[in-house]
Amino acid sequence: MNGDLTKGPVMKSMLCFAVPMILGNLLQQCYNVADTLIVGQFIGSDALAAVGSAFTLMTFLASILLGLCMGSGTLFSIRFGQKDEEGLKEAMCTSFLLIAALAVILNFLAFLCLDGISVFLRVPADVWPLMREYLIVIFCGIPAVFLYNYFASLLRSVGNSVVPLVFLGVSAVLNIALDLWFVIGLKRGVAGAAEATVISQYVSGVGLMVYYWLRFPTLRVQRRHMKLRKKCIQEIGSFSVLTCIQQSVMNLGILMVQGLVNSFGPAVMAAFAAAVKIDSFAYMPVQDFGNAFSTFIAQNYGAGKKDRIRAGLKGAVITAAVFGILLSAVVWIGARQLMLIFVNASETEIISEGVRYLHIEGAFYCGIGCLFLLYGLYRGVGKPGMSVVLTVISLGTRVALAYLLSAIPSIGVVGIWWSVPIGWGLADLVGLAYYIKKKAAA
Repeated sequence: MNGDLTKGPVMKSMLCFAVPMILGNLLQQCYNVADTLIVGQFIGSDALAAVGSAFTLMTFLASILLGLCMGSGTLFSIRFGQKDEEGLKEAMCTSFLLIAALAVILNFLAFLCLDGISVFLRVPADVWPLMREYLIVIFCGIPAVFLYNYFASLLRSVGNSVVPLVFLGVSAVLNIALDLWFVIGLKRGVAGAAEATVISQYVSGVGLMVYYWLRFPTLRVQRRHMKLRKKCIQEIGSFSVLTCIQQSVMNLGILMVQGLVNSFGPAVMAAFAAAVKIDSFAYMPVQDFGNAFSTFIAQNYGAGKKDRIRAGLKGAVITAAVFGILLSAVVWIGARQLMLIFVNASETEIISEGVRYLHIEGAFYCGIGCLFLLYGLYRGVGKPGMSVVLTVISLGTRVALAYLLSAIPSIGVVGIWWSVPIGWGLADLVGLAYYIKKKAAA
């Protein structure tokens, strides 16, 4: 097996494990960002709005599978920390079968509900045909999303975060090349951008599965592991379902906000589409550091090493704070230049609104960094329910304030932007208060 995070220098082990995850997910963001950039520059603002709204929807659907895979990965990490190879392989088999079945159902429902999406998201009539054209193709990539996230979570759970990065790197480069060819060369419009994304997703998903099978024989399941035992299903469910709820609730809230944003028209939609991509890139390092931190916590929790958990928590807080401050400075200063990557300089209204969004969000990346660490901590020590609570607080506050503040004429759309950091801050306070209370009681 691979990287044992229960040994060696605490911060060095955590950072060496986290860096490939950070780079990998930055590359994963390139899938839709490449679509957004090329579509915005070469097709137009309506196409940018369509692809941006579709990205929010696909992020929600992918978050269901991602949450299930991440939750299973936490159990894998605990089994790895306990040196329980048989228990690990049984959990792997059970998790794969259950999540694969759900991926098939999710794919079917996505196509079945396609025409109802425009009503739910309040997509303007002139944008919907382009968005529908994009979604019909992009939904075909849902099985690939499952395959990549399952096998990436499996390898990361045993300390290997490099191999998933390599496959993402290859598929990200392929996606950009195909985007340029399909959209600019073949003139296939938004459908071409979607086709490039789906092909690249299958390269990473199927490729990683084949690599795991060929290069990691010690992790291969055997016939004796292919049993759906009630106890194992319950264990997988206790981690996976709650983590799935956390991830999907988080993105459902964003999806609901997307519907509100769409009601302000194509210009605000386009600004939000571009700014959200920048926002996602900016705080992705602290998000992935939180996920790496969760694996570190889970392995050491399984091994019963409380001192390493405490040392890791202290170092992680300092690291996340430094990340957050640096990212905030970069986004605040470079907001206009970053928007110009996605939007033509002549689209002054779109650029102005996007810059305003980034100036508000970009000042508070320390808040989201702290929240991701809290998610990782509670998931790693077997309390994924607390991560769900914090997500509900964060997203519930965001959605409620977005609808409340934006309805006030003197505030308008800027109320949606301000609702985000307020939600982060409130969830941080609750998560820290719970930690202090439990620590005092211990």
